[in-house]
Amino acid sequence: MGWDVFMELFHSTVYFLLYETLVVFIGTSSAFIKVPLSVIHGIKGEPLVLLVEYTFPTEGRNIQGNWQLRRANNTMHLVTFRDSLPIHDMAMESINKFSLHPPNASLLINKLEDSEDGEYTIQVNVKYKGSIKTQNKTIQVTVNVPVSKPAVHMEPASAAVEDVDNVTMTCTVEFGTRVVYQWLLGGSPIPANPRYTFSEDHRKLVISLAKKGDIGEYICVASNLVSKMWSEPSQLNVFYGPYHVKVNSDIKLQVRQVFTVNAGETILFHCSADSNPPNSYVWIHKVNNMTKEIMTGPHFVVNSGEITLTNEYMCCAYNNVTKKQDETQFTVIVANLGNGKEKLAQKASFVSPLAVITTISIITIVFMLFVFLWRRCHPKKVIKQMYTRPLMEQKRPHLSGHEDATDDFGIYEFIAIPGTSEPTRVSNRSLSNLDSVHGPNSHTTIYEVIRHVPDPPSTAPVK
Repeated sequence: MGWDVFMELFHSTVYFLLYETLVVFIGTSSAFIKVPLSVIHGIKGEPLVLLVEYTFPTEGRNIQGNWQLRRANNTMHLVTFRDSLPIHDMAMESINKFSLHPPNASLLINKLEDSEDGEYTIQVNVKYKGSIKTQNKTIQVTVNVPVSKPAVHMEPASAAVEDVDNVTMTCTVEFGTRVVYQWLLGGSPIPANPRYTFSEDHRKLVISLAKKGDIGEYICVASNLVSKMWSEPSQLNVFYGPYHVKVNSDIKLQVRQVFTVNAGETILFHCSADSNPPNSYVWIHKVNNMTKEIMTGPHFVVNSGEITLTNEYMCCAYNNVTKKQDETQFTVIVANLGNGKEKLAQKASFVSPLAVITTISIITIVFMLFVFLWRRCHPKKVIKQMYTRPLMEQKRPHLSGHEDATDDFGIYEFIAIPGTSEPTRVSNRSLSNLDSVHGPNSHTTIYEVIRHVPDPPSTAPVK
């Protein structure tokens, strides 16, 4: 019996707390119902659930409410419910279209049609102590048809002529509601350009006076709230040019547009230009301020043995569609180069190897000189002796180099003896033995070398 009493008290306490929670929610301004989504984009022909959640315990509570649909100025009652169960339909047409979605008062639209587009409002009434608390929530529903694959129509259908034709592109879809259009060029959004004009809905693109830079693949992207589709690429072709006419040849002796050839040589020139469609080419020879057409086509052959020393030519490029032309001039100089031509042409190629050889030779000589001096002077041995000398000897002042030759001090006489080619030097500490050295005809000069012994440095006694 004790356990039963405890469980009864526990359930009573739980119900009391739930009841007080309900009182708090209803007795204040806090929302006791909520909707996860305030805007829902539905797809036509498919079901849609308008979710509603209670924020208070509903068991044993008296909950009533209804759903309404408002379109423009028309409001239609859909369903009335009590404790998540429908009790009354205000319109017969909504019987098969709308139903409650357990476990609460969420609304199920069985099949979305265009007429279901609008604002759905749920009203919930909770009765407590004889009074009724009411709250409303609204959900905006849009009914959308997915877009079909867009198609692009281009005018002119063939290529446009640069600076002459305007290009119009129109994007269309067979199905779709609330369609938004976007244009891509080469896979990226079209950059801003004063020559590009879009219609209000961006379905149409107009390019004024097409340019070479407009060439590329254009794609229309059609999208709405529930789908997105891309068109097939549409290639825009523009006739342009000619631009950047230039003449090339296999002659190596060329400075800008001046070609130097060896007498008797045959030279092939090639003329090219940036153009669509390809150009027609005409070669012209200028002589004495007069011009003469000598050949057509992109190639021109000159035999230097049949022309003068200096010749001026022109290559003219003409586009038969754009009716534009451009030209470039060049000069051919004939010279008796002989083998010098190859030497001049290859001069630059010899400079680099020669410089490399010279550099390597200098480095080798410097290295051999360094090795010789190293072995000759033994720098390692000298450095070792410097650091292994006694400390007092390292601190001794620099002397003349004859400090230990004590026997060399005394009186010297320089004797010049007739008949001898070299003088004789005699050392003696006294002049007593000088008579035995020289004879009566000798000439002598006496030098006295005085010994000077520096005072030894004073050292402090070691304690």
